[in-house]
Amino acid sequence: MALGLHLSFVFLSTLMSAARCRVEKELSPECKAFFYMETPPRGLEHHPVRYICQFYNKKARYVTLYHIGFRIPVYSAYTFKRTDGERCVDVPWMYEPQLSTLSETDEMQPFPRRIMHLNFEDSQAILEDYTNAIHYERGTLNPDEHQDELDDKASTYTLTNVVPMVPVFTNIVWSRQEHIVRKRLNNYCRGTAYIVTGVTMSGKRIRRDNMDRIAVPKYVWSAYCCADYDQNTPFGERHKFPSFAHYALNEEENNNVVEMSVQKLKDFLEKTTFVSKNFQIFAGDCVPPKNR
Repeated sequence: MALGLHLSFVFLSTLMSAARCRVEKELSPECKAFFYMETPPRGLEHHPVRYICQFYNKKARYVTLYHIGFRIPVYSAYTFKRTDGERCVDVPWMYEPQLSTLSETDEMQPFPRRIMHLNFEDSQAILEDYTNAIHYERGTLNPDEHQDELDDKASTYTLTNVVPMVPVFTNIVWSRQEHIVRKRLNNYCRGTAYIVTGVTMSGKRIRRDNMDRIAVPKYVWSAYCCADYDQNTPFGERHKFPSFAHYALNEEENNNVVEMSVQKLKDFLEKTTFVSKNFQIFAGDCVPPKNR
């Protein structure tokens, strides 16, 4: 029995040490690398939000701007990895301890037993928030389909990268668009593609124990920037480089995704959500310095 407990402790310790995550006031250089020109989107960082530099297996994987009041990410920013989208990974859902407590660890960790959730549920979502939310599923902003290495895929399975999505929307509508973007970037992006995927709020909340818990997005939006692309890209795809964007309504009846330029997405977001006057998604609107 003692040996079994020891082995279980070793397994859990190994699993918990594999994922690291830092909550930062100012992003470190290794985390700025996930933004075009190392510059985060501007105009979305309103109180109370926190930058989370998502680490997994001792390596930075992507960055999330997390709203601790709504308990969902405002956006996740990542670099696209060329992939066939077929590889899968099986890992437990994780949470970020530093959002709620002063912690000496910068590790993203698997969820503990439920009684421990009381220590951090005030500032972030927990698994129980989605247990009885029959109208919504956990939708990742940085999807594993846009990553290739198993560790990169595994790092996407944290609730700090998740928003509530209507099942049909996340499994069909949004998933189909993620697939389209993956194929496009696989085929025509020659350098690094930087992607920012975010949400606007609807005013709705997932409730648990008679309390408003998780904000439900009204729209989900995404934009990519690939400054180094194939100059022989077919005419029908050529206008979608170096940058392009899309958004969709997170509702059961919706089956459409609206594609547009990044500028038009900016205009749309300025009308539908609160952003600062200097709002931008990509530095210099994803125009390479030599072309300005």
